[in-house]
Amino acid sequence: MWQAGRNAELLARPRRRAVGAGAKYRLLFVDRLLAALVHLRHGLTHDVPACWFQVDCSTITRGSARPGPRWTIAAAASVRD
Repeated sequence: MWQAGRNAELLARPRRRAVGAGAKYRLLFVDRLLAALVHLRHGLTHDVPACWFQVDCSTITRGSARPGPRWTIAAAASVRD
């Protein structure tokens, strides 16, 4: 009930930006992979790789959550072994 009211409230106001106008990825696959591996291996916060690559912390978080198809295939192969 509350969620329906909130959705109606959000849809009633005009958009501030166009769809897809948000920040774009600035990291290549290799950079995302490196940042994710450093984060997982050393237990560093996302702030450290963000500083290294000169991007925002949210970019590292988004990149490590979506590593790419090659990583998922390699991870699946390592689980089977």
